[in-house]
Amino acid sequence: MEAETKSFEELYCEKDSAIEEIKKWQSASDRKITLLPSEQEKGEKQLVDLQVTTRSTLGAVAFETGGILIHQGWLRILGSGHPNLPRSITSWNQQCAMNQMLLVADDVIGGFFAINGGMFPDSVGGIWYFAPDSLAWEDLEIGYTDFLHWAMTGDIHTFYATFFWKDWEMDVSKLKGDEMFAIYPFLWSKEARELTMEGCSKKPVPAWEIWEMNQKVV
Repeated sequence: MEAETKSFEELYCEKDSAIEEIKKWQSASDRKITLLPSEQEKGEKQLVDLQVTTRSTLGAVAFETGGILIHQGWLRILGSGHPNLPRSITSWNQQCAMNQMLLVADDVIGGFFAINGGMFPDSVGGIWYFAPDSLAWEDLEIGYTDFLHWAMTGDIHTFYATFFWKDWEMDVSKLKGDEMFAIYPFLWSKEARELTMEGCSKKPVPAWEIWEMNQKVV
């Protein structure tokens, strides 16, 4: 028997929204973080589509923000959509046609973060990362709340240690929220491993093209 779909009024919790905790993380962070404003109608649709409450971190991001740009936009946390990050959680997942995974964030080099909805029997509900240098899903062994806290305040420099390049801040600042860098040689290739990021070409392309290309290779 299928669970009854909850209405927006049942999912919206004005006094207990997790957005206040998220704002505390933003204030405590030493990196540039932008909480993009949301539109009421778009936010309501995300909550109803996702069937989560604003008490949850995912629900707060989906309803209260158009998305979150972290570290000059290197990391993009999907929300209800905004001109600077046009992809909402549900629209992006519908476009990518993912089964048993919910894409919730990505980075400019073609990495994708998703909540495991059953694709992998282990760590259901946990965050997995589709790594552009291996084209494999990796279990990060954390949930969405811990992932967002890490993205906003944690050591992302170690995670991306081999991927930053000299002028990355300037290059990323010119990138649109629905774009990623097509990096050549491909990060998963032997040639790329023999080069540094400085030696690879980086061309802005639609994020969808990166997703589609990597899935075809896999």
